[in-house]
Amino acid sequence: MPKRSAGILLYRVVSEVCEVFLVHPGGPFFQAKDQGVWSIPKGEYAPADDPLAAARREFEEETGFTPPSGEWLPLGEVRLASGKIVTAWALKGDIDAAAIRSNTFELEWPPRSGRLQSFPEVDRAAWFTLANAAGRIHPAQRAFLERLQPFAARL
Repeated sequence: MPKRSAGILLYRVVSEVCEVFLVHPGGPFFQAKDQGVWSIPKGEYAPADDPLAAARREFEEETGFTPPSGEWLPLGEVRLASGKIVTAWALKGDIDAAAIRSNTFELEWPPRSGRLQSFPEVDRAAWFTLANAAGRIHPAQRAFLERLQPFAARL
């Protein structure tokens, strides 16, 4: 059974332009990478868990913000190259990307040093237009941007 993650694609409209909120993975492996590594705030959940509840929990863990209330737009699923399945919902809202507070993880760093270091799961967040987000988001997650587009056209 493949691993499953759930997440939220937060969006807002500024001067009649749709923008989406993406997060950059923390830790030493992604520090110097930009294109194709950003993501929607998301995380794994157990088979018995409710995916939407998991998406809400993971959003809060990765950003420090409670997801805003509003209409949840299902964006379906995508399968990553690893086989993991990601389910997402779009939600209209606005948060301060510079004020995120992410949970942390421990990693032996440098490798084989025997020293554990703590890193934020998300080291930064930003708002992007749909066109700019397409170049930065993980390639498999671009489908979520494409699925948001018809809704964005009506905003």
